[in-house]
Amino acid sequence: MRRWQRGGFVMGLIVGLLLGLALALAVALYVTKSPVPFVNKVQQRSPEQDAAEAQRNKDWNPNAPLANKPAHAAASAATAAPPAASAVVEPPKSTRDAAAILSGRDPAAIALAPRSAKPGLDPFIYFVQVGAFGKPEDAEAQRAKLAMLGYSAKVSERDQQGRTVYRVRLGPYEAKDEAESTQTKLQSGGEVAALVRVER
Repeated sequence: MRRWQRGGFVMGLIVGLLLGLALALAVALYVTKSPVPFVNKVQQRSPEQDAAEAQRNKDWNPNAPLANKPAHAAASAATAAPPAASAVVEPPKSTRDAAAILSGRDPAAIALAPRSAKPGLDPFIYFVQVGAFGKPEDAEAQRAKLAMLGYSAKVSERDQQGRTVYRVRLGPYEAKDEAESTQTKLQSGGEVAALVRVER
């Protein structure tokens, strides 16, 4: 009698396990086949839209704003108000009196000076940007490469034309000469480095 009870218990345990597995399988199939709320209501992108987006991204270069501009673009950029963070664009050569500019008697130089400028203090702080990348791991690889060369760089993230760009920068430098010296050293080592100024 006890032997039959022991056999019935084992059989009941096996049948219970099989029923539980079958029930779990049925629930899993139901969940995967039923529509997920809010997901199917989103418009799906067409293959043409995907191809157009891929074409736009194919030639996109996050370092393009740092590239040298043509002469006519540089002249128009020099007359426009400087943005918060931009590559340094040297103004075209002029025939104005250098002594008047240095003494502060030149009205054109006064008009171009930022409002926050204080006598004897550079109105800008400077950075040396050594690349901008679409992926954070690429930016970290560049930062590690600079660390091996003895430079302490930082990665900052910025939205550019609807995309996140990861910039690798050295600085800030208080003096433009110091930033230019670092830029020259990096360029002599084969790195692409751009001088960036930010208003204080």
